[in-house]
Amino acid sequence: MSDVETLCREWLVHLGSERRLSPKTLEAYRRDLDQFTAFLETSLEGKSTLADLAALKPIDLRAFLAERRRGGVGNRTLMRQLAALRSFARFGERRGVLKAAAFAATRGPRLGKTLPRPLDAAAARAVTRTEIRAGEEREAWVLARDAAVLALLYGSGLRISEALSLTRAQAPRSASDTLTVIGKGSKTRMVPVLPVVVEAIATYLALCPWRLAPEGPLFLGVKGGPLSPRIIQLAVEGLRGALGLPSSATPHSLRHSFATHLLGRGGDLRAIQELLGHASLSTTQIYTRIDSSRLMAAYDAAHPRAGR
Repeated sequence: MSDVETLCREWLVHLGSERRLSPKTLEAYRRDLDQFTAFLETSLEGKSTLADLAALKPIDLRAFLAERRRGGVGNRTLMRQLAALRSFARFGERRGVLKAAAFAATRGPRLGKTLPRPLDAAAARAVTRTEIRAGEEREAWVLARDAAVLALLYGSGLRISEALSLTRAQAPRSASDTLTVIGKGSKTRMVPVLPVVVEAIATYLALCPWRLAPEGPLFLGVKGGPLSPRIIQLAVEGLRGALGLPSSATPHSLRHSFATHLLGRGGDLRAIQELLGHASLSTTQIYTRIDSSRLMAAYDAAHPRAGR
């Protein structure tokens, strides 16, 4: 194992144990570093060493990003790769074997601000109902399962990974229950559960043919294993045609709908931040795009001189 590979392994262990990054993020960071070292090997005509990395200049990093862009990689992926390389360089600098200055000095591509694309309230409710898919050749418990998952995404604002990580013991029994969710960065939050969500989960549990262990997954696949996120994504893709939804309709758009509809009905931004599990309020503020008519109505109702 080379000195670069050894340091990479130590860095990933550090990110997993101390920073508590998810396995998927760690795998993405590992790929990013592998792609970078492969690029350097081509440039150096041989395996790169820590000394090679320590001698890098911003122009070398820009050359790597340019090559990735020519390969069709988008700006967001390039930014993530640069962030991974900076993190690795800072880790190496703390170990006294690398210098992070060149990585810090390299500017990443500009990212255009993309706004969430929520569904309207009627479409979001329709997605969570089994009747829409009644004509499909699928077992009733499968349709009930998918509806329960989608109801959680819209009713409680969960990410799909959070919904599928719930255990049988966590299944809510009444609308007074709350869910304890472990989100990004292993941050724990409490979210309320609507009666319609409790009912959807109860229907699924009553129909599910598999025995669910208390500490096992709440949602199972047709063969009895943990449910794959891809199955829910495919279910929503099928619903697009049935409901005439745009291609932007995904399981995650239900989470966007949850936040947007709460805000549109006067929900407090700080409260919505807590419900979504956002670390920063600025992340939640993306949902503050409100139509001008509602803004004017609020202005007319609140300003002392309005209408006078």
